[in-house]
Amino acid sequence: MKIAVLQASSQKDKNPLLYQCTLQAVEQLGHQVVNFGVFPEEEAPYTYIETAFLTSLLLSSGAVDFAVTGCSSGQGMMLACNSLPGVLCGYVPTPQDAYLFGRINGGNAASLPLGLGFGWCGEINLRLTLEKLFEGPFGTGYPAQDAERKQRDTEQLKALNSLTKRSLEDCLGQYPQALVEKALGRRNVAEYIQANGQGPAAEWCRSRRGK
Repeated sequence: MKIAVLQASSQKDKNPLLYQCTLQAVEQLGHQVVNFGVFPEEEAPYTYIETAFLTSLLLSSGAVDFAVTGCSSGQGMMLACNSLPGVLCGYVPTPQDAYLFGRINGGNAASLPLGLGFGWCGEINLRLTLEKLFEGPFGTGYPAQDAERKQRDTEQLKALNSLTKRSLEDCLGQYPQALVEKALGRRNVAEYIQANGQGPAAEWCRSRRGK
């Protein structure tokens, strides 16, 4: 599994910690982690909406399989991600939330609060939350006696999510130009999608980057 790490500029100083905690959580599982920032030294700001749009492009293109993201509260990023095609994002402020989201809901993105409540021992909670998120296969159901029912519910959730949202290819030509330019200006994301993605999202990035 390819895992993207990217978060809004409001918490860019937490990027190295978020990346390292994600690496530690999956180092024994053979997953690849790619850090897209926003990095502490960057001056150009990226809002949670712009970061969510980048997350949608990465996931919709198949360039990555999962995204670890966040903002100050984690709520805005979760809402923005779930407003965009190809993303089923959970809000995971605690290890319990992360474990249940991974086992029950089996989404492809997790939003963490990187400012709210991030006080003493905040880094420990972050590390444990990410460990629990990736502890075992996604979508297996929990608790064990209800696993079959939970799996059916998850499949229905994903089906409804796909039915209710417009497809990415339907939306790409209608997104605000400023949002598009900001996304393509993030070279590490755009170039990664061009090299590793496929389908309409990847082709769109290739065609737009050529202009």
